[in-house]
Amino acid sequence: MWVQRAGERYRGGDGAGIETRHAFSFSGYYDPENVRFGSLVACNEERLAPGAGFAEHRHRDVEIVTWVVEGELTHEDSTGGRTVVRPGDVQRLSAGGGVRHSERNEGREPLTFVQLWLTPAPGFTSADAGAEPGYEVVRGLADSAPYVLERADATLAVWRPAAGERIELPAAPWVYVHVVRGEIRLAEQTLTAGDAARITDGRGLSAHALSGAELLVWAMRAEPSYG
Repeated sequence: MWVQRAGERYRGGDGAGIETRHAFSFSGYYDPENVRFGSLVACNEERLAPGAGFAEHRHRDVEIVTWVVEGELTHEDSTGGRTVVRPGDVQRLSAGGGVRHSERNEGREPLTFVQLWLTPAPGFTSADAGAEPGYEVVRGLADSAPYVLERADATLAVWRPAAGERIELPAAPWVYVHVVRGEIRLAEQTLTAGDAARITDGRGLSAHALSGAELLVWAMRAEPSYG
């Protein structure tokens, strides 16, 4: 297990009113020892002031999953979707062979969200049949309910333990735990908001909530594939 602290993330940003923290090599920052974990290639914490946002841009061969922490995210994409995503919602954009989208804070309050990018599993790259763009929003994802990302052979669960509660982590080749809020104890280490643990071939691990917390827990099983 390797823990990355919130303060160890790379500081990014793209325009006025945008503050970004990257967990992996991203944009102008490159560390050859930190380019991916399993199929996960990005975990960005984004903070957008009211009126700020990312203009329309293009992606391909990536699965983009977004979790809003506070505020409202307005999403538009070339599949025709225009959605406002709120805390508790899971948004997925499958880029397939190519998709364009924009993300903005059109609300009156600051917006904070976590965005994770995963590479597609074999059979779902732009070189494969059926790799068309796709989009969905799951409203109000229930506590611990699995969200299966078929195109990346990965599963996300959002856990909201109360203080004193223990959570059994999944047994998978790669497990990624991101602390959204609160404080947990994991394998003798204390993690707080913004910290993340990367666990390889873990078995029998549990997270102990030291306070009320919210965790994003990924279980990944497929080797990365590139189109």
